[in-house]
Amino acid sequence: MIRRPPRSTPKPSSAASDVYKRQGQFAVAEVILNRVDSKSFPTTICKVVAQGTKKGRRHNCQFSYNCDGLVEKIVDKDAFKTSQKVAKIMMNSNTREITYGALYYHAKFVRPKWSRRLKRTATIGLHHFYADDR
Repeated sequence: MIRRPPRSTPKPSSAASDVYKRQGQFAVAEVILNRVDSKSFPTTICKVVAQGTKKGRRHNCQFSYNCDGLVEKIVDKDAFKTSQKVAKIMMNSNTREITYGALYYHAKFVRPKWSRRLKRTATIGLHHFYADDR
């Protein structure tokens, strides 16, 4: 009897890396949805994501890619499909426990002044997440 080698399975480090990246996507989606539910932000996902874009000031947006001056173009179609799946899962979920109620986040390599007045609720990947401490 000839034994076949086991089918190739992803290395644990590859699987862990994938989960790590996806966790960040879920966390950002959760912040957006938390904002939609907050009285301090617009009431729709589109309005939350676009907030601050009409003021004409660079880096005034809630989500910096909206104010970087670049035209948004989808280059990686697989990554875009994954993002769509993450958004759909989060919009259909009643549970939000990734960021513990965060309404704000920023990359770890910067320290915006506004972050000093907030309570850090989580650090996921390269980002810190915050909630109002009021």
